[in-house]
Amino acid sequence: MTPEEKIERIKYNVDEVVTDEELTELIKSNPAPKVYVGYEPSGRIHMGHVLTVNKLLDCQKAGCEVIVLLADVHAYLNKKGTFEEVRKIADYNKRCFIALGLSEENTKFVLGSDYQLGEEYMLNVLKMAKTVTLNRATRSMDEVGRAMDNPMVSQLVYPIMQAIDIALLDVDIAVGGTDQRKIHMLAREHLKELGFKTPVCIHTPIISGFDGNKMSSSNDNFISVDDTAEDVANKIKKAYCKQGDLEQNPIMELFKYHIYPRYESITIEKPEKFGGNVTFNSYQELETAFAEEKVHPMDLKSACVKYLNEILDPVRAVLL
Repeated sequence: MTPEEKIERIKYNVDEVVTDEELTELIKSNPAPKVYVGYEPSGRIHMGHVLTVNKLLDCQKAGCEVIVLLADVHAYLNKKGTFEEVRKIADYNKRCFIALGLSEENTKFVLGSDYQLGEEYMLNVLKMAKTVTLNRATRSMDEVGRAMDNPMVSQLVYPIMQAIDIALLDVDIAVGGTDQRKIHMLAREHLKELGFKTPVCIHTPIISGFDGNKMSSSNDNFISVDDTAEDVANKIKKAYCKQGDLEQNPIMELFKYHIYPRYESITIEKPEKFGGNVTFNSYQELETAFAEEKVHPMDLKSACVKYLNEILDPVRAVLL
């Protein structure tokens, strides 16, 4: 790939790059920058998580060195279970990510507790804690913390630790959903004060759950990667998908962010009496046709079930 092609691949389907200029300079000067996502092992992997996995796959194709942080200490601090519980979930996370396509050979999986309890790490956490206000730490955790109207001290240490993760893992590009933006901005502003480089930050969208809210484990409004084929079909069948409506349409979002990144074209199957099968060679073609009410929601849902189950079959096989 040329540098321009790498940049296009890395920026595909993202909401924001902070900053475009820094990303361009990085890709042109470094053939294999380090990119990371930190995952808090706290429940089942759902399609919201898979969106960042897809971005890591894009980065891997663009020649980046991929680091996956399985943040067991973070999960413990954020009240997601005991160390034993979160470490079991971390192993489950790793198996899911590999089954979704991340190269086991070319992906560095790191368990947070392997280095986060060491002297160097803790000293840098304390140094940054001296530079971050209480209000700033609280605001940084608003989108990812539990019960932030009455936060524990452990939860306020969380964003500082995440910044130090970026530093000590020697990360060039930090990837996360838009709910990670405040934490990433904290890292960009304060790491340089400690003598570390400033990361480029890439933010992926937060996709809609089937109840219209953010897709999350706590809302129970998601498709899990280990759902059965029947579960997927039932959830898709019940999901909001008004004909011609593109706003907060979870079915169209699944096509845009999960199906088209893995398929060059998709086919909507219809009986001949309704015009027969139709193939769309890009998401934009499908979106236009749906907006013009040329694709019926039930036909769209049927195709969504088919392609999602094809994507998830390798994960189910690993987890059985």
